[in-house]
Amino acid sequence: MAGEISEGSVPAYYREVYEAIRCKTDERVQVEVFQRLLQRTDLSKTVLGQIAEHVDSADGFLSKLSLYKALALIALAQQGKQPSPKLLENCIQELPKPQLGELKDLNALRMQPAQEDVLTMSQTLDRLLVRDTVQVELIPEKKGLFLKHVEYQVTSQRYKISVYRRYSDFDVFHEVLLQRFAYRVVPALPPKRMLKGVLTSVSEREFIEGRRRALGRFINLVARHPFFSEDELVKTFLTFSGSDVQTKLRDAYKKMGDEFMTNRIATQAKEYLPADIQAQFSTSRELIRNIHNSFQKLRDRAEKMAERSKENATDLLMFGRELSTLGSDASSLPSLASSPSTWGTLRQSLKSLSVEFAVLSDKAAQQGRREEDDVVEKLNIFLDLLQSYRDLCERHEKGVLHEHQRALHKYGMMKRQMMSATVQPKEQASVEQLESRIVQQENAIQTMELRNYFSLFCLHQETQLIFIYLPITSHILGAFVNSQVQGHREMGAVWNELQPKLGCLFGGNNGLKPYI
Repeated sequence: MAGEISEGSVPAYYREVYEAIRCKTDERVQVEVFQRLLQRTDLSKTVLGQIAEHVDSADGFLSKLSLYKALALIALAQQGKQPSPKLLENCIQELPKPQLGELKDLNALRMQPAQEDVLTMSQTLDRLLVRDTVQVELIPEKKGLFLKHVEYQVTSQRYKISVYRRYSDFDVFHEVLLQRFAYRVVPALPPKRMLKGVLTSVSEREFIEGRRRALGRFINLVARHPFFSEDELVKTFLTFSGSDVQTKLRDAYKKMGDEFMTNRIATQAKEYLPADIQAQFSTSRELIRNIHNSFQKLRDRAEKMAERSKENATDLLMFGRELSTLGSDASSLPSLASSPSTWGTLRQSLKSLSVEFAVLSDKAAQQGRREEDDVVEKLNIFLDLLQSYRDLCERHEKGVLHEHQRALHKYGMMKRQMMSATVQPKEQASVEQLESRIVQQENAIQTMELRNYFSLFCLHQETQLIFIYLPITSHILGAFVNSQVQGHREMGAVWNELQPKLGCLFGGNNGLKPYI
């Protein structure tokens, strides 16, 4: 801020106030709690309004540093001074202490979040979309496009920086992201190379372009995810410009561990889950599976329409060229032709019409690109999210649940061995060793049970994320309708310009004879 407050520069009292009023399950302070705190200051509404103007809040919360700034401004105002961030520059070494009453009374200000508040995502699609927009562009190779390594320029609107990445960088990023957020929807990466015998109809240039688009969809879904977007891994990938981003990413993950290790409520997830969580999950999963199937069909149709527009462009261009070829034929007509002079005039006019057909071809090609960029891409980004949700469901069932069942089976075998050891006398050391292994296995099972509940907790949130994204349907339909309106308007204008020119060929009614 105008006098930036760092965490190390604040008095102990500021930290005590923060600990008294912050959320138990979050490191932030709810705006409602902060407003209650302001009411304890006995300052006028005007002054309180001035303080609030200088304090940043997002999504209904204040960060720790925002609260510290507010406390300093409150103290200034209580001293009769203007609560301005500029005044803080003069007291940055020793921030003033606000008068807020007894610390023990501040605990009462804290709003205990309702259980569903922790579980429920208070997000909208528009708020997710504005988190970031990341451009992934192919860097032109000096020696052509068919080199072993293709490099991409990745530009984040949020961080206002461009970095250079290879596919292998995306691959490592995806690997550590999946390790860190195993219980969340992590979109898949496109394949590194063309699959032999499968993509024979796709040129290498088309494959590289398709992969660029897919990498763009991947990084945008990640950068807009409510939890990924604030993670150090994502920031590192989008901003680190050093020589070895892969090592940087792996080191960052090693320091953090997976989400279960760092999430404050991971071990209490069971308390927040509704009793019918399994039934809710089954119902939602079936609904999302049906939505996925429908969107796949919509995407396939949209792709066909875009392809037809491109084919139409090629046909119009070839149609015009044939007219030009016909008009360029300078062969003399035989005497038996009924009106050689008329055909000569027509022939010259036909040649000139190829220009209009080239314009029509260009408009049809633009239409195809619009359908591909605006409609197909939006369908694909939602399909990528839906597919990653399907992958997550499989990870939950095959991963956490399977490991839990396997651990229980192993535990049962150990128990039976222990019972057998008590019946048949064995060496004391081997019995103690078995007891130690049983305790270890009990601890492992307890951790797995906690992880299983946390996995369900995350799955519940990721299911909400799918429903938050559903209004993208209106974005897709809007893009589709707009592309059709624009395409038909532009092509209609060219056809309308062309129609009068036919007068010189076919007479006044442009060849539209009643019997044709």
